[in-house]
Amino acid sequence: MAPQDTSTTMAEPTSLAPGFAGIAEDWSSDQRTFKNVPWGKAMMWIFLLSDTFIFSSFLVGYMKVRLSTTTPWPNPSEVFALSFGGEPIPPILIAIMTFILITSSGTMVLAVNYGYRKDKNKTALLLLITALFGASFVGMQAFEWTKLIVDEGVRPWANPMGASQFGSVFFMITGFHGFHVSVGVLFLILVARKVWRGDYDTEKRGFFTSRKGNYEIVETMGLYWHFVDLVWVFIFAFFYLW
Repeated sequence: MAPQDTSTTMAEPTSLAPGFAGIAEDWSSDQRTFKNVPWGKAMMWIFLLSDTFIFSSFLVGYMKVRLSTTTPWPNPSEVFALSFGGEPIPPILIAIMTFILITSSGTMVLAVNYGYRKDKNKTALLLLITALFGASFVGMQAFEWTKLIVDEGVRPWANPMGASQFGSVFFMITGFHGFHVSVGVLFLILVARKVWRGDYDTEKRGFFTSRKGNYEIVETMGLYWHFVDLVWVFIFAFFYLW
């Protein structure tokens, strides 16, 4: 009796239809990959992609202006220094702001983690702590703006310390980012309130609704907050270190 052939054969790949029909079939099959992605998360990714283009355009414009101006650009170590005991310290305030914002990313990660565990108390608390960090950042940024406008005389159209374009690009980019942080703080507080009340456990109708027992809105907010933090890293490098 001949030995049984136990070897396995690879299945032949399915050939696609020729022409546009094959292209349509190939592309339509890929949509299965995104079947289980929540619509809120998908829309957030699309929004963040569009926001990436906006911030990239702003930063590229900033580099173009700075490299093309003939007037000396202000020294960030002098412009953003704070005096303690009569001695100016290079951007100490900016370093604190950066530390606070990066720390807030850590608390946001923990909030998402406890959201997956459906621990509403810890999730809400960590969301509020993240919002507090964000509000502190905005408050320090307001102090920085006040110092530049009142003490240094910087304006969007003028700058006594060097190139006049400094004020316009600085206030535009940092202001746009500060607006994003402020909006994020507002939404973090709203989501924390809904989590604390148990709205996502009972599927209560209203703003930022979700399926019963599902805390996916916390992860969606985390995507936004991490994006805001990442953008600040680039702003910090371009404005305060360059």
